[in-house]
This record gives sequence, C-alpha cells and structure tokens, in this order.
Amino acid sequence: MSTETANPYAKFLQGQAPLAVLPNTPARLKALAQAIGPAKITTRPAPGKWSPRDIFCHLADCESVFAFRLRQTLAEDHHIVQPFDQDKWAARYSTMDANEALATFAVLRRWNLLLIESALPAHANKPVTHPERGAMTFATIVETMGGHDLNHLAQLERIAGA
Repeated sequence: MSTETANPYAKFLQGQAPLAVLPNTPARLKALAQAIGPAKITTRPAPGKWSPRDIFCHLADCESVFAFRLRQTLAEDHHIVQPFDQDKWAARYSTMDANEALATFAVLRRWNLLLIESALPAHANKPVTHPERGAMTFATIVETMGGHDLNHLAQLERIAGA
C-alpha cells in the first residue's frame, strides 16, 4: 500500500514536516476567519461546497477524531480505527458557531500536540490499520493531520481572497 493511499493528504505537505504545520494551524485559521468576516462565514463558495463555518466545524470534529485515533494507536496493539462519514457529521454544522468551532479546534490541537511531542520519535512506527486505507503508523496519522490542515487552509485562503 502506498503512502498516498494510507494518507490521501500527503500531497498537501509538499515535503513540509507535519510538526512544522500543526502548531501554526490554529492561528492561521483565526486570521482567515477574520479575513473572511462574519458576512461571508456561512456563505458556500459554490453549490455543494462547505462554507467557512462548515470547514471550521469539520476541523474541530476531525481534531477530536485524531485525538482518539492517536491515543488508541498508542494504547492498543494493532488498533483498527473507526472511519466516519464526514457528510453525515456535517449535517449539523448549520446550527454551530464558527468561533466555537475554532476555539474547540485550538484547544484540542494543543492537547494533541502535547501527546504527539511526547510520543515521537519513539512510537512513530507503531502500527494501526484504517479499514479503507490499510496499514498505517502513528506517524502516518500525524502526517495525515498536517496534510488535512493544509488542504483546508488552502480552501479557506481561496475563499478569503475571493
């Protein structure tokens, strides 16, 4: 199985170390939210696309998912992660507040970084399996987080610049 299959977000890293990306994302998101402004925060850039608020909520949800996956990978031998349907989770985003999502993301990210920093490099190769993506490691999850951040930051930058 290729790295691209295990981490479909690897291409967004473009050689950047995930630990160079992850700590900076909360501040970048906050700046982008300010640049987008309250008038456009719930506006979808195109039919079928997520609004900035939806992206912020998705990132908060994903950070909680990553928190669980990271911890289960360290706690269990040969953990199998539980996939989730992001579109079903997104069905509730219209009732959520963008600023609450950003605050939730920032707190969870800090908590996850403390864990990641304590676990690497010793547990980088700890195996874990994703039912849809195959064999992965603790490091693959961290890399996925970084690429996922960069993917959504690019979307938000396009919206902010529009």
